[in-house]
Parts: sequence; structure tokens; C-alpha cells
Amino acid sequence: MQRKMKSALSGTVLLTSLLAFTSAALAADPAEGRKLASQCKTCHGLDGIAKIPIAPNLAGESQIYIQNQLKAFRSGKREHEMMSVVAKNLTDQEIADLAAWYQSIEIRARMPE
Repeated sequence: MQRKMKSALSGTVLLTSLLAFTSAALAADPAEGRKLASQCKTCHGLDGIAKIPIAPNLAGESQIYIQNQLKAFRSGKREHEMMSVVAKNLTDQEIADLAAWYQSIEIRARMPE
């Protein structure tokens, strides 16, 4: 019984260490994402407000949502003429950074006067 507990504890420690390492390795950097977003600004705007009618606004969007969509474009699971090409060469770190940048943009609305 004690052997099983030691084995389970070792497994838990290993898994926790692995998760901590993975999180640290992919710590998103919004400042780096802003730099990368220069390639997105034609359609989505550097500020995340779309410049063309068919592009979605990305400002304030969930980091997880943006990451999932970029990875889907990169893998071919989701297809779009432009986004499939753009996302194809993005690394996981670049995707995390871009998503962090767009999520960090604060959206403010005001009532028309």
C-alpha cells in the first residue's frame, strides 16, 4: 500500500512539474504580440478594430479563443484564404503572444450625444 502511495505521489509531482514548465515556456507576452500584430493590422488593425468589413474585431477578445482559432487555421482544421496562409508559420509562442496582445486591449464605449 505504501509503495502505491509513493508511486502516485511521484506521478503527481512529475505532472505538476511538467505543467509548470509548459506554462512557463509559453508565458504569453503582449508586447511581443503587439510587434507581431503589425502583420495583422491591414485587416484587423493594430488596435484590434477591423479595417475591412469582412474581418472580425479582435480587441478585447478572449486569449483562449484567439489561440484556438489561430491553431485551427494553422492545422487546416479551419480554412480561410488569408488566415490559413498567415497562421501556417506561426509558432505556439507567437500565437500565445498575439492572443495576449489582442486580449489586453481595453474596449471603451460611450453613448452618442
